Amino acid sequence: MAFIRAILFTLALLVSSGHAATIVVKNNCRRTIWPATLASGSGQPQLSLTGFELASGASETITVPTPWTGIPPAMLAEFTLAQNGGLDFYDISLIDGFNLPASITPNGGTGQCVSPKCSANVNQACPSNLEVKTAEGMVIGCKSSCLAFNRPEDGCTGEFNDPEICKPGISATIFEEQCPQAYSYAYDDENSTFTCSATSSYDVTFCL
Repeated sequence: MAFIRAILFTLALLVSSGHAATIVVKNNCRRTIWPATLASGSGQPQLSLTGFELASGASETITVPTPWTGIPPAMLAEFTLAQNGGLDFYDISLIDGFNLPASITPNGGTGQCVSPKCSANVNQACPSNLEVKTAEGMVIGCKSSCLAFNRPEDGCTGEFNDPEICKPGISATIFEEQCPQAYSYAYDDENSTFTCSATSSYDVTFCL
C-alpha cells in the first residue's frame, strides 16, 4: 500500500509572551501522512512533536511555547500570532511547492477570520519538469519554479528582490489558478494573507 508523505511545509509561529498557541493537525486523506515541524532561528526550541505519523481520520494537537518561531519542509502553513495588538496573521503558501490539499481554520476570534484553503489537486495540473514522482511513476508533488530551478527570477532573490521586478513565473501562474487563496510566489500578498484576533486555536487540515 502506497503512503503519501505530507509535510506541514512552513509552520512559522511568533507568539507574544503569555499567549500559548494551539495548532490541531487533521488528516482527512485516505492514507497515513507524516506532518513535521522544525524550529528556525537561533535559540528556538524544537517542539515536542517534530515529526509524527498521522493515520487517516486522526488528528494531533500541538501546543506551542511562547515565544517561538518555526519552519517545517513542503506545503506551507504560516502563522504569526499575537504580535500586533493581539492580531494574528496566517496563510497557506505554495512558494516551495504543493503536495496535498490543505486548509487553515481559526476557531473563535474576531475580525475577518477567513478560512483559507487550497482544495484543488494541483498535481494534476503540474508541468512534467516540476513533477515529483514515486518509483512507480505516481505524481505526489509539484515543485515551484523557485525550488526546481533555483534562479533569482523565480525566487525573487538578488536583483529580483523587488515586487516591481519579480513577476509570477510558470508555477506561480498555475498555483494561482488552482488555489487563489494561497501564496503562489514571494510577492503574492494582496489576496493571500489573512488576519484574526483573540483566536482560541487553529485547525490545519490535509485533504479536504
